[in-house]
Amino acid sequence: MKFIRSYILLLFIVFFSLSLFSQTKRARDYGIEIGVLKTGPFNSITDVEGVKVGHTTLNKGNHIRTGVTAILPHTGNLFQNKVPAAIYIGNGFGKLTGYSQIKELGTIETPIILTNTLSVPTASNALIHYTLAQEGNKEVYSVNSVVGETNDGWLNDIRGQHVKELDVLNAIKNAKTGFVSEGNVGAGTGTSCFGYKGGIGTSSRVVPKKHGGYTIGVLVQSNFGGVLQINGVPIAKEMDNYPRDYKYDVDGSCMIVVMTDAPLNSRNLERLAKRAMMGLSKTGGIASNGSGDYVIAVSTAKKNWVPYQSKGLILRTEELKNESITPLFLAVIEATEEAIINSLFAAKTMTGIEMRKRKSLPIEEVVAIMKKHNAVVPKD
Repeated sequence: MKFIRSYILLLFIVFFSLSLFSQTKRARDYGIEIGVLKTGPFNSITDVEGVKVGHTTLNKGNHIRTGVTAILPHTGNLFQNKVPAAIYIGNGFGKLTGYSQIKELGTIETPIILTNTLSVPTASNALIHYTLAQEGNKEVYSVNSVVGETNDGWLNDIRGQHVKELDVLNAIKNAKTGFVSEGNVGAGTGTSCFGYKGGIGTSSRVVPKKHGGYTIGVLVQSNFGGVLQINGVPIAKEMDNYPRDYKYDVDGSCMIVVMTDAPLNSRNLERLAKRAMMGLSKTGGIASNGSGDYVIAVSTAKKNWVPYQSKGLILRTEELKNESITPLFLAVIEATEEAIINSLFAAKTMTGIEMRKRKSLPIEEVVAIMKKHNAVVPKD
């Protein structure tokens, strides 16, 4: 009898854990299909082969609501095999580290870390320690760490600087392919978006085979404001809660990370990154004066990896022609828009420091508005 009770208790714990950590329904689960291109199998940044994502979530007491998200372009030693990259600044009220060297050399040599504003130095130091400790890096004396941030100080005790180096290293260590948790996780734990609870969101697009069949994956840390719309439907206006007199707080930030397996150089990656901001604008974001809106774009195409040390004077790479890149522009716009919307759909109501509350998006009301505008695809 004791064994049976223990077995039942174990089953309860398993099912409770699965319900606690299972994926919240995403926009597409409600028939909200953004854009015209197909998604990858996970509709995630990890649909780009080799890309991994890891989170460390700090949700403690009534005041710590923050965390770390790590994005790895490939599973090898990034310092020894750098990848083409570019950064586009939509609005520069932010603290992104590593920009100038990426602008100058066009490559990235560490994982990308997202966290809160006051934890950028800690995350940068952790990336340095991570890189120096990797096998083969004994002769490395300079590391260009890449860390982006948004300010989660409305819900989080940001002045407490609770993110530690170990949290960053654990996010990197736990990074995996496939399913990516969204909403109140990692760097999105304490963020806000359009006056609702924001968070981590992701999406992907695959361009048709005749255009190369390349995959674009996007991950966002949503923490910004504006006048919310979804797939062209004026949600905020319909709910009558948009800022008629503009006496409102739209300041915040949005970090956007773009990965693609298309063979792009830094110049065309920057062009791609610019289009991601168009995806943000389609959600109603306005990149306000106090918003730090950055896009980091990376090509994972293996033939274009840049070795730290190589023989010879010439580096031979492949490059997609300028006139062949337009389908990727469409893909990144659609994926960015959907990633932001997914961050809202996945986020849950949260209470934080000083008992401040940020409510989740009222999904039932939103879906009803979408149906009113014939913007929901009926499910079979």
